[in-house]
Amino acid sequence: MILSKMREIAENYLGSTVRNAVVTVPAYFNNSQRQATKDAGAISGLNILRIINEPTAAALAYGLDRKTDWFGEKNIFIFDLGGGTFDVSLLTIEDDTFEVKATAGHTRLGGEDFDNRMVNHFVREFNRKNSRDISENARAIRRLRTACERAKRALSSTTETSVEVDCLYEGIDFYSSITHAKFEELNKDLFVKCITIVESCLKDAKLDKNDINDVVLVGGSTRIPKVQQLLRNFFNGKNLFKNINPDEAVAYGAAVHAAKLSGQGNEKVNSLILLDVTPLSLGVSVRGDLLAVVVPRNTSIPTQKEHGFTTTEDNQTCVLFSIYESERTIASENYLLGRFRLEGISPALRRVPSVKVCFDIDANGILRVSAKDKASGNEARITLTNVRGSLSKGEIDRMIQDAVKFKAEDERHRRRALAKNDLEDYIYDMKKALKDEGISSMISQKETMNIRGAIVRVLLWLEGNQHAEAEEFERGKKELVKACVPISIAMSLRGDDDDDGMDDYRFKILCDISGDPFYSFNST
Repeated sequence: MILSKMREIAENYLGSTVRNAVVTVPAYFNNSQRQATKDAGAISGLNILRIINEPTAAALAYGLDRKTDWFGEKNIFIFDLGGGTFDVSLLTIEDDTFEVKATAGHTRLGGEDFDNRMVNHFVREFNRKNSRDISENARAIRRLRTACERAKRALSSTTETSVEVDCLYEGIDFYSSITHAKFEELNKDLFVKCITIVESCLKDAKLDKNDINDVVLVGGSTRIPKVQQLLRNFFNGKNLFKNINPDEAVAYGAAVHAAKLSGQGNEKVNSLILLDVTPLSLGVSVRGDLLAVVVPRNTSIPTQKEHGFTTTEDNQTCVLFSIYESERTIASENYLLGRFRLEGISPALRRVPSVKVCFDIDANGILRVSAKDKASGNEARITLTNVRGSLSKGEIDRMIQDAVKFKAEDERHRRRALAKNDLEDYIYDMKKALKDEGISSMISQKETMNIRGAIVRVLLWLEGNQHAEAEEFERGKKELVKACVPISIAMSLRGDDDDDGMDDYRFKILCDISGDPFYSFNST
């Protein structure tokens, strides 16, 4: 509806039909939300040429305004605080190239939240003065919110203002005042949160605040004096760039990009090169419910990344790929984007098949995933459209907060999963070694019986303790390793560790710990 109305306004102004558009979205919009926005454009009769992040669009507006008066490379920090979302981006601009180094944000932080703090404050005041609760009266709250928004704007240029609403509830007029200091006190934690996100973005970009050349303010809420003060103090007194209109900067940048894409811009516009980034990590669920990250957050797009995977069962011919998006180590705690199945894998022993998974992200941030079995050449792919609908406001931010909050729990789960996988693989290798006539002939019958008994004991324990702690799995493996010393000696004497898969197995465990792209899937 909004895009249809905007198209109508543009056509009335231009006196001609509008078919193409560039649409900006908050930097932390995920894959599904971007796809949904693109779909909405198609429904409204628009061909969406490109979807770009709002801070990136603002940087284009800044860069076009300032390009003539600088030389060399400049690091620009975009601080975009609007009515409902908060985004920050750090870009490096050199000649005609705009490269996004990092982005961060909060999808539920902005002017609306500042209004809500004021509304709650005045609701408590009204209830106290009149012994009536208006919190459940939607009409009264809506009228009070309108008055609070007006007061918030006034406080950007004055130290005190009044809030007046006639017949707010049951014929009772409401009159009160609020000072600049009180407004800052009500929203202190929200302002501090903004600066915390700024620090996070700088950390992701691996830059110091002293490396920043300009801090650009975008969005109506950046007019709040306290926000500007905190930002100026954080950047050691650096003057904030306010030359571009904070309400129009994003649309201006989108128009510049549209002119370039359509070939209608001048030489200055057509020479621009824009390199954006992914807002969240993307990966695949692997054995032990772990997330194998294929595309880390803040990776430049468009991009194409490949990772190698293998199987966990002998003669496994099918693998189900589950694609997730977010920052948690535990795969199931992230957001599922979609699933697809690769059939026809050439039958082989576990860990032998080689499957290449490719993540391809286009300039709009839309993801396509494919998987190919090296031996058979069979391939499967999926384009991840709006499979689960847009996330509610605040959910994306909760993902980042949860990643920090549950970091210890995630690490504990990761250690437990790796230790369990380690034990299971070792059992498999020892059972396989016992079936090898060359190795079994070098071990006495008594040693063979002892090893078989140890394997059975550990297997029985494993069946009844699937959720044991990492230390227990590690202890179980150590006991089994002691029992299987004769096998290790026989393998060393024969010099065929590689052929038997033991070195490959050890390599897999090391790679799992170090984050290398060699993982094992659960069988389907």
